[in-house]
Amino acid sequence: MMVICMFRNLICPPLRLSIRHQITVSARGMGKGRNHLPDRWTDYIPVGKRIPGTRFITFKVPLKKVYENKLAPHERFSPEDLIQAIQNQNEELGLIVDLTCTTRYYWPKELPKTLHYVKLFTAGQEIPNDEVIFQFKCIVKQFLRENSDNEKLIGVHCTHGLNRTGYLVCRYLIDVADMVPSEAIEKFNKSRGHSIERKNYIDDLMYGVTRTNSGLDKPRLLPPLATHQPHIPHTMDDETHACHPHPRQDHHRRHHHHHPWPHRYS
Repeated sequence: MMVICMFRNLICPPLRLSIRHQITVSARGMGKGRNHLPDRWTDYIPVGKRIPGTRFITFKVPLKKVYENKLAPHERFSPEDLIQAIQNQNEELGLIVDLTCTTRYYWPKELPKTLHYVKLFTAGQEIPNDEVIFQFKCIVKQFLRENSDNEKLIGVHCTHGLNRTGYLVCRYLIDVADMVPSEAIEKFNKSRGHSIERKNYIDDLMYGVTRTNSGLDKPRLLPPLATHQPHIPHTMDDETHACHPHPRQDHHRRHHHHHPWPHRYS
């Protein structure tokens, strides 16, 4: 079982899920229909505020219109609602990094065409692999380099915009921005409006080793962010199941495994 990152029309190196996670997520997803609401999704406010001194803003996953009949009007939160909510804060979103391990919640084509979108499939509950962490750092650093002349924000979300999101944002602030771990966590929690819940994430942020930044400042480590929307294969039905690679992606990996960085997916 593998997790992949899709960067526009590019495939990043595969990452393996542990056997324990494969069994856990598969069992949890049994008996649910494709369009069920994410667990506890309504328990969290939709959008936080910009983290002071950074370009980050975090939020829970927006849901496409097929979910609206399962929600009261005041509970609905669509991609359109997301854009409006951030504009209401007098901010502009420039990039979305989607960490959910599924494609069922919304389509990137629902977003404005000028908004960059990156899909970084990231398994929940477990500390992200060092490769996922490094990919996240690269994506953020590249966007900041290419947008040094503006104040556009980097929006990050998982399902609730809390645990995976909080971990990776704080990991960046600690490793790259040299922020004290306790300060990074406090700033994230206050800005999101909820606190990171999972102890393993908090413990790793507070006491874990700093992950490598070697090569992070190399220009064009990743191809330029495009303004068109990516094609994402419709193969991940539910985040409660482990991430499944698209057959063509799996073929691509098996026959090009020696390459360390993304290749064009045509």
